[in-house]
Amino acid sequence: MAIEVMRRYENKYMANSYTYMRLQNRISQVADMDEYCKLHGFYTISNLYCDTDDDDLIRASIAKPQYKEKLRLRAYGVPVDNDMVFLEIKKKYNDVTNKRRTAFALQEAYGFIATGSAEPKEYMNKQVLMELEYFINLHKPMPKLYLAYERRAYIGDGGLRITFDTNIRTRRHDLALENGDHGEKLLDDDLWVCEVKAIGGIPVWLTRLLSEYKLYRQGFSKYGMEYQKHIAMERGGVCSSQLSTHPAKRRQSHGKALLSRLA
Repeated sequence: MAIEVMRRYENKYMANSYTYMRLQNRISQVADMDEYCKLHGFYTISNLYCDTDDDDLIRASIAKPQYKEKLRLRAYGVPVDNDMVFLEIKKKYNDVTNKRRTAFALQEAYGFIATGSAEPKEYMNKQVLMELEYFINLHKPMPKLYLAYERRAYIGDGGLRITFDTNIRTRRHDLALENGDHGEKLLDDDLWVCEVKAIGGIPVWLTRLLSEYKLYRQGFSKYGMEYQKHIAMERGGVCSSQLSTHPAKRRQSHGKALLSRLA
């Protein structure tokens, strides 16, 4: 059964492909690949982020407050018909992240987001369902962004989880999980998002490994980066060549140019 309530510290790092390959080879000597990755190498995560009509949630989030929250509908792979998906509230206070989620059938989830009301089913977490009802009726969110990526994940002792995300793509049209995982690339192909999730502190062996490969914690949000890119385009068609002042980087995507602004 998928974990429905999580409280942990989450630290993010950016790595190029060369560093990713070397780092994950070292990590694999200490931590186990999760069960699905053992069979398939990577798995696809599809998300539908929901926000207010004026994008209040993401605008508040990128202002870096002490407390912030997001609502997303998540599927593993591309769901069909009435597959099970997860509706999640992700809250962060200072450096501590709380994630609460419960399962829905796909069409049930769409109806719940639209109305803020759902008939409890045996596969739903009733406490989380009440929290979601309050959140939806307070904020009146609606689907605003589709975001998908491939993930490779490792599991260590004491609830440690290390993930590597690549091929992040987004779209602001065709906002249905079942309509495929296509979208516009968010980052340069050479960039990987590494995330370390721990209930307590990061173990010493991992801290030393990150330091060895010169990976340092930085603030980064996939949704936040996409939103800033979206707003930049709306305000005048700002492209990567306008965001970067280095001639050699002008053919790259928005990824590297925006990273420095989000750090």
